[in-house]
Order: sequence, then structure tokens, then C-alpha cells
Amino acid sequence: MGEPTARTTPEGSDLVLELAQVLHVNGQSTHEMLAAAERLSNSLDLRATIIPRWGELQIQATKGTETLVSIRPADPTGVDMDRVVSAMLALNEAVTGRLAAAALRETINTIAHAPPAPTWLFTLAAAAGAAALAVIFGVQHFAAVALIVVSAAAGAVVRRTVAKYSANTLVQPLCAALLAGIVGALAVRYQLSSSLRLVAVCPCMILVPGPHVLNGMMDLVGARVSLGASRLIYACLIVVAICVGLLLGLGLLHVSLPVDAPGRAVPLWLDVLAAGAAVAAYSIFFSTPLRMLGWPVAVGMAAHALRWWTLASGADAATGAFVACLLVGLALAPVARRSQMPFAAVGFASVVSMIPGVFLFRMASGLLQLAHNSNTTLDLLGATIADGMTAVTIILAMSFGVIAPKIIIDSLADRTARAGS
Repeated sequence: MGEPTARTTPEGSDLVLELAQVLHVNGQSTHEMLAAAERLSNSLDLRATIIPRWGELQIQATKGTETLVSIRPADPTGVDMDRVVSAMLALNEAVTGRLAAAALRETINTIAHAPPAPTWLFTLAAAAGAAALAVIFGVQHFAAVALIVVSAAAGAVVRRTVAKYSANTLVQPLCAALLAGIVGALAVRYQLSSSLRLVAVCPCMILVPGPHVLNGMMDLVGARVSLGASRLIYACLIVVAICVGLLLGLGLLHVSLPVDAPGRAVPLWLDVLAAGAAVAAYSIFFSTPLRMLGWPVAVGMAAHALRWWTLASGADAATGAFVACLLVGLALAPVARRSQMPFAAVGFASVVSMIPGVFLFRMASGLLQLAHNSNTTLDLLGATIADGMTAVTIILAMSFGVIAPKIIIDSLADRTARAGS
């Protein structure tokens, strides 16, 4: 028999592809998306294989002796937990026979076009998240906190405004980071910011694309090399856009980002409370249903307390991040599976304040200073390299800590399900 030829798919396989598309473009992990597509195809008496790639999904469906192929565009650049949860609930209704195929198609179409969190709530979350990160990094003056809140809120409005006129997802963080850099530079000019430059850095840290990093790492571990690499490259492009915007905004007023200590120590109780606020803010970013907000907030606060104790005992930043993220993975992997939440989004929200965005920004600043400074010093070179290596080791430690429990728990659950079927 020759190669299957592409043609219009029947209703069943087209429905499977629509479900997979909604999950894929809104932040669900590839493993969970494929499992959901398999459940739906089995309920429709189809043998369907989804082949995910960056930018498209392909389905090969077999019914009887006929094999049909269809391709649909799907860019996995978004993270919307409400859409994912709603799609998984609709799938459960369809598989159990409480929702007909025609009704499922209409439901999926409605979910795909559901609006994100309203702008006012998105703006409030951005301001609260940036302020919480500033507290975690040891901000000391109310004026600096006020500027951070204003800058992050204005950046959120800019992102939503730019999104109306441009489909390029890199322009939004670039513009928001540029605004943060300008506000941070003005704060330095009027002596409202210390050498930590938290007024400039904190509004940019909430732009870091953590879910794409986690999903990309999970794809690489699952041997989906092309898709995993594409996700990580996309995340790196966003980070580059943030760095360019931040450094350009600072540079317009001839202010630099020093390559030195990233923050100050804060008491445990303050660290934990601020972490809870940051987790709640990021959960709102990802349109988490309010009924599911408690889990990531509680686990995120516990993880931050564990990280604080680990660092206080003399461990380095990477070890502290790994221990905390291991707790997050162990606690949230079964919860995300049972509640149909996208693990990358809920997991990242819980560990957001540990993402080494500040080290990446300072490394970029150091590289810029090295390129434009004829009197390069060994201290500057060493600090730049140290910031880069610290960022890489923390990202790897966090990824392994969060992902390893997820993979093990998924493997055990799948094995149990196959044994019971």
C-alpha cells in the first residue's frame, strides 16, 4: 500500500484535530495533549496519530482500510489555563457519552475564542507580581515599590495594546521592557533606585517565558527534539527581546545595569508572603480558574520557604532552586493531572520568583559593557561569566526538579491505566 494522501478528513478525525489544536496552542504539555487526542479518537472508533510540530499539527486517522491525513496550523505561543481546563472537561463529558460530537465541536470552538483575563485584572496582576518580586529581592524604599507598580502596570497595558495591532509575540515584551528600562533610568537619575536597579529589573522579570521553557524541556526529555528545541528557541528569543528593550531603555538616559549582587536577604515570613502574591499574580496571567488558585499559591509558598531554609544552611542558588522545584513537581504533578490543569503553567507560577531573569539581564548588560568598553576589567569579565553560568545552572536545576517528578508520576499513572483496561 502506498503512502497515505492528504485529503479532507471526516468529522471524527477533524474533531480530534480541533481538540488537539486548542490544547497545543494554549500551553498544555505535549504528552497530555496527545493523551487527550487518543482518548477522543478511541471514543470515536478511530485510530488516530497526532504529529506535533512547531507551527502545525498533523493527524493520521485510520478507520477501516482508509487512512486520512490532515494538517492544521498551531503555534504553541500562548498560555491560557482556563481554555485548557475547559477543553479537558468537555473531553471528559464527550468520552463518557454526556456530550455529543456536534455539541463537543461547538464547545471547542467557543473555548478557542474565549477571551483572556480582562485588561484591568491583567494589569493589576502585573503590578502585584512585580511588587512581590521586588520584595523578594530586598527592595527597601516605598518610592521604589510605587515606581515598580506603575511601570509594571503601564507595561501590561502596553502589551495588551500592542497585541491589538501586531500578531508578533516578540514585540509585546520588547515594548514593555523598553518602558521599564526608561522608568528605571529616570529612577536612577532622580536617585530613587539603588545599584540593584530593581525599578528597571522587576517589571521585566514578569515577562520571562517560563512555561515555554518547561514545556520545551519536557519535550526534549520525551525525545521530541524538534518541538522541544523550537520551544526553547522561542523562549530564548523572548528573553533576548526583553534584554534588548531593557538595556535600550536604560541606555537612552546613559544608565547601565551593574553586574553585581542580584538582591538582598529578606526575612522568611516576608519572603513566603511575597512568593504567594507572585504566584497568584502569575496564575492570573495564565487565566487560571479561581477555584484552582489555591494549589499553586500554597505549594509555591511552601517551596519558597524550603528554598529560604536551604540557602540559609549554606547551599548555593541552584541547589536551593532544585530542592524547591522538586517539592513543586511532587506536589503539583498529581494535582495537575487530576484537575486537568496545564502542568507547565501551574508549575511555573509556583516557582516564578526563582527564575534567574535578573542574572540573564545582568549578563546581557555585562556583554554590552564588554563590547563598548575599551578598558575591560577582569572583574567585569568574571562577573558577566558568573551571571551567565548561574542563570544556566539555575534553569537546569529548576527544570529537572519540576519535570522529573512529572515524568515519573505520568509514567506510573499511564502504566496503571493500561493495566486496568
